[in-house]
Amino acid sequence: MMRTLRHEWFGSLLIILLFTSGVVAESKPRPNVLFLFADDMRADSIAALGNPTVKTPNLDSLVKRGFAMRNAYCLGGNSAAVCTPSRNMLLSGNAFFRWKDFAPPNNPKQKGGIAPGDGPNFPLSMTSAGYFTYHHGKKGNTAPLIQAKFDVNKYLTNDEAERRSGEPGQEIVDDAIKFVSERPADEKPFFMYLAFGNPHDPRVAAQKYLDQYDRDSIPLPKNYRPVHPFDNGEMTVRDEKLLPWPRTEADVRRTLHEYYATITALDFHIGRLLESLRQSGKLDNTIVLFAADQGIAVGSHGLLGKQNLYDAGMKAPLIFAGPGIPHGESAALMYLLDIYPTVCDLVGASPPDGIDGLSFKPVITGESKSKRRELFLSYLGVQRAIRDERWKLIRYPQVDVMQLFDLQADPDEMHNLADQPAQRERVHAMLARLAEAQPTWGDTAPLTVSNPKPSAWSPPGE
Repeated sequence: MMRTLRHEWFGSLLIILLFTSGVVAESKPRPNVLFLFADDMRADSIAALGNPTVKTPNLDSLVKRGFAMRNAYCLGGNSAAVCTPSRNMLLSGNAFFRWKDFAPPNNPKQKGGIAPGDGPNFPLSMTSAGYFTYHHGKKGNTAPLIQAKFDVNKYLTNDEAERRSGEPGQEIVDDAIKFVSERPADEKPFFMYLAFGNPHDPRVAAQKYLDQYDRDSIPLPKNYRPVHPFDNGEMTVRDEKLLPWPRTEADVRRTLHEYYATITALDFHIGRLLESLRQSGKLDNTIVLFAADQGIAVGSHGLLGKQNLYDAGMKAPLIFAGPGIPHGESAALMYLLDIYPTVCDLVGASPPDGIDGLSFKPVITGESKSKRRELFLSYLGVQRAIRDERWKLIRYPQVDVMQLFDLQADPDEMHNLADQPAQRERVHAMLARLAEAQPTWGDTAPLTVSNPKPSAWSPPGE
């Protein structure tokens, strides 16, 4: 009898403990999400990720307490303004080939230019997960139909004027601080997407940021070239006209000086926002992400822009920090379009079905080493690439040129191995994998053309 009563008492106590623990778990608030998104920023442009020149103390603090994805890529672009497809892919979770037949009702000539606003997409998924959604960013070359789905959808007063103000990021951060400071603690958690227009050119930083660098001592990129060695199909696009040919060391150093100073200024204003979150008591329960829409050459390979499939052009920084995020890093291959389902997963919401993006939460939490075996990259009809953990093959069909890089031995992509007899089988196999990957993404561009153009290229006026 005593044993029966003891068992009943113990069972009742266990039920009470399970119930109360469940109540505590359910009452724990979901974390806020602050997504900081830069424009034209290379993956190697943060001091804590290995750049000895740039000064980024606030981004460094995120790296030191967070998790860095060291191989995050933009899939590519169907426009020379790669930030447009990149931001549409980011917010839709889909490759730009998925909306090639879509035209906005108010602009039928923009067929395939931007993603439709119907779901699933990032703001709609976060709204369904119980979040108040907030967007503030540049107006040009974005994803306006998806951004319209945010509860607050704001744009810079003037993109060009903001970039020339000397204080990049200030306008967006000022408004974000006001929003955070005025938001009651008992309101819904927020998902804040701040889509900066920097360090995109024109790169104008106040003198106090420029003075933090000695221009003459700024090192050139290891893969600096005065001129790109062949016609990549986009040699005279707007970005490439920002400096004359050949690219001199002095011109590239000046460009890097302006680029780094602009990043330092943006970092300063990001620090203001992080401090505001800390003072309001919200930082400890906020997942902070930092990324960029793609990289930028700024002298690498004789190029200046992002109209290329080198790592300088397509690779972006990506940092996660906050509750539930361990400190560390991963070399797992990842797309920026994977961020959307990853964030859903991190906050306990189900990642949407039917999109190209994958959740990388298992990689961040250490449950998995990778989610993607390889990455397919694309730029207009002139460049295609495939990369795995070690190798990258870039194909230029219009000029019948291929490049093969051993990224393990040659991370700066300086030594093309495509013509070496020892790599013939590898080139053939990777080219076949590239062809196999194309239809899975909806790409129909040919990898060969019947009458390729000469690959040799000379700067205009020569």
